[in-house]
Amino acid sequence: MKKILSGTVAAIALIAVATPAAAQTNPTNQRHYAGTGTVNVPFIGPVTISGTDTNPSNFVAGLYDDYVLPAGVGTRYRAQADAPSDSETATPTVNVAFNLSGTVNKDCSFYSGNGASATNISFGVIGVRTGNNENVNSAFEMVGPAEANIDTLTAGCNFNNEVVITKNNGTNGLVNSAAGGYDTNQFQANIPYSVNATWTGVALNAVTTGSGQSLNVSTTQNNNLISQGAWRSRMDIDIVAPAVTSKGLVAGTYSGTTTLTLRAL
Repeated sequence: MKKILSGTVAAIALIAVATPAAAQTNPTNQRHYAGTGTVNVPFIGPVTISGTDTNPSNFVAGLYDDYVLPAGVGTRYRAQADAPSDSETATPTVNVAFNLSGTVNKDCSFYSGNGASATNISFGVIGVRTGNNENVNSAFEMVGPAEANIDTLTAGCNFNNEVVITKNNGTNGLVNSAAGGYDTNQFQANIPYSVNATWTGVALNAVTTGSGQSLNVSTTQNNNLISQGAWRSRMDIDIVAPAVTSKGLVAGTYSGTTTLTLRAL
């Protein structure tokens, strides 16, 4: 069959069969010919067909289809398949990023009991030396310190925050507002006190394991504050009024207010 190609391309090029346009890569397009015999091809003359030919060129296939097979020599098998290609370039891997968002409100919490009375802290009787056998330099002085302890199991803020302690009477501490008259060389109508709060937290903007934190307002301070990162823990507050021993205390009611502020920044 290869003899058909020798010196004949230019003479019979007009009988070539065009290849069907492929819609996609490598669809099935099979042409098989087989046969034995002699065929008279125009412009060429007698051509002997013998054996098989698989997927010949379009030119040779045209000879088979136009002259060999119509002359009753040999046979042919064809198989073609096609389908539309992808509408867009195929992507074996697709990454889709979903941007999720939400808002958590800033909050600070401090459990201070189940009513307003829970924050009314009374020392009761603040004992003074009342014995008639006391030395005059000790009479009416405090017997010992006045102490109060407050603790809550729920306290904290969920964002950077400030912990602030403020005494409304400043360094005067507890004040007797109806003391009447007294010798200021021998008596006083106020009792200074300190406040110390402790909890577990972290420093401002720190991302780390919580550790013991504290804030102290001494007897000589009006207030104090500390900046913290988000924390939640138990908080203990100790209030201590050291015994006043340099002077006697004027009788009456002593009061003061200590304010704890947890403020998200």
